[in-house]
Amino acid sequence: MIDAKLLRENPDVVRAALTKRGESTDLVDQILVADSERRSSISAFEALRAEQKTLGKQVAQAKGDERAALLERTKTLAAEVKATDAAANDAERRFSELAEGLPNLVSDEAPVGGEADFRVVEEIGKPRDFSAEGFEPRDHLELGELLGAIDMERGAKVSGARFYFLKGVGMLLQLGMLQLAIQQAVENGFTPMITPTLVKPEVMGGTGYLSAHDDVYRLDEPELYLTGTSEVALAGYHMDEILDLSNGPIRYAGWSSCYRKEAGSHGKDTRGIIRVHQFDKVEMFSYCSLEDAAAEHLRLLDWEKQMLDKMELSYRVIDTATGDLGQSAYRKFDCEAWVPTQGAYRELTSTSNCTDFQARRLNIRHRDADGKTQPVATLNGTLATTRWIVAILETHQLADGSVRVPTALQPYVGGREVLEPVSK
Repeated sequence: MIDAKLLRENPDVVRAALTKRGESTDLVDQILVADSERRSSISAFEALRAEQKTLGKQVAQAKGDERAALLERTKTLAAEVKATDAAANDAERRFSELAEGLPNLVSDEAPVGGEADFRVVEEIGKPRDFSAEGFEPRDHLELGELLGAIDMERGAKVSGARFYFLKGVGMLLQLGMLQLAIQQAVENGFTPMITPTLVKPEVMGGTGYLSAHDDVYRLDEPELYLTGTSEVALAGYHMDEILDLSNGPIRYAGWSSCYRKEAGSHGKDTRGIIRVHQFDKVEMFSYCSLEDAAAEHLRLLDWEKQMLDKMELSYRVIDTATGDLGQSAYRKFDCEAWVPTQGAYRELTSTSNCTDFQARRLNIRHRDADGKTQPVATLNGTLATTRWIVAILETHQLADGSVRVPTALQPYVGGREVLEPVSK
């Protein structure tokens, strides 16, 4: 949630951020009107409440006709107080509903534009040239079927489209990645967590995943939401708390299954496990002071790069454009690995600096050097996920359909250096 004081005193800053995101600025004016109504309603209520207290003292001291008149005014005033209280609550509710629809501000360093207007920060490694090796690469699904690692047909039979079974070496590869990610996170001071995958509406909404997303699964009774990332549960972990950041950022690494409807992706990446409804992920999550957020963001990015280097992949880092940030992110970096059969880079990790946006909505604060409570900053970043199997299989495949295992993952697949086809 945007700071109400900033919105009130410098609305042009918010309008500029919305413009960079490619969104209408009309909401700002609606919120300003609602804020004015809210404050005037609260003032009216407080004035009547003050009069009510004064009147109570006067009644206690009055006699005769004066007391009768004051008692009559007391009855009238009670009705007025009740009405203004209701009006103030309604105004507060309208203001909150409108304000919650506002996305975060955006960094001045983020490139302005839509999804395709990202800036390439760096490229790591060189995409493998299969033509020079004399064979045409197979895609990850064909390789997965040869290895007995991926079964999409039975996934669809059991659960429907975009579901799958990982089995044999496929399951071991995923488990190995996730274990390696947790190991790296713990070595860097993260507390490992297995998180709930069902959360309350106030938690899902507090992270910004309700008003800006239409791909979340909802349960009706009780009303709960399946999370698309453990970021949601980890953000809610300290809801309504004051944190001690005197020793630096508080960092968690959440391991969970994740669920997404993939709404709006009909016809896109329908083959294989690039866009699926269920996957597993290790997510870094950090609470820090607002002043340290930019530096913490770069730390998360570096840890993502370390994991991708362990997978021996060619990838690039992009600075995501303002129109592709999502509601909560102030700035976002993606790491995209080269997928040979697509001849393109595809996203494997994302790390977002959400500044104090989520913390304001979830009421998470810390005490500054003067002892005053301030909203914290929240940041998140992917450390390993199911989609990585796509790039690993395609990048490290051999001409006969076998796949070389990255050195870091070999202990997790029984020490094997190469995964051999189980069928041809």
